[in-house]
Amino acid sequence: MHNTVTWFEIATDDPAGAERFYGGLFGWSFAHDEGPLDYRLIGYPGAQAPAGGLFNTKGEFPNHAIFHVEVADVEAACRQTEELGGKVVTKVIDDGMGTDFAYLTDTSGNLFGVFRRRG
Repeated sequence: MHNTVTWFEIATDDPAGAERFYGGLFGWSFAHDEGPLDYRLIGYPGAQAPAGGLFNTKGEFPNHAIFHVEVADVEAACRQTEELGGKVVTKVIDDGMGTDFAYLTDTSGNLFGVFRRRG
């Protein structure tokens, strides 16, 4: 559904440590995604499908935990963000697997993501 939080992401330079922490705290499970990135899908006990991911920053990005909103048009969401006083942190990125996404901040500087699945 568009305009709803449908994914969250934890980015860390210590994926094994994050898996131990969140797995121990919440009982989450982690499965490596079949893609070019060092990405792990996060599952909840009793959930039918993953609802989040754990990303290895490899020290190239700041560690963070954010939510992602699924939108109809990522570029339009970036334009609207700026019109409403927010900022575009990254331009639209194609993940090479059928998803476009961008990182934005709200008017208070809080980081969040928007994405669109193609096809």
